[in-house]
Amino acid sequence: MTCEFCGGETAKKMRKHHWLHGKLYVVENVDAEVCRECGERYYHATTLDVIDKLLEGKHKVKRSMEVEVVSL
Repeated sequence: MTCEFCGGETAKKMRKHHWLHGKLYVVENVDAEVCRECGERYYHATTLDVIDKLLEGKHKVKRSMEVEVVSL
């Protein structure tokens, strides 16, 4: 696939960082195309709907991780 923003080629990735209700989730096993040049990510709209529905309901947590937030 060709990136709509920079014209670079994309590669398949299987992870998404997803914000929902002010909380950050890392969702694995998600089909995505990510531009090798600029990093733009492409997801099918139905995939994003499935992720929202999964996270809105009860879901199994594979593991938790700490994330640092810093300011310049």
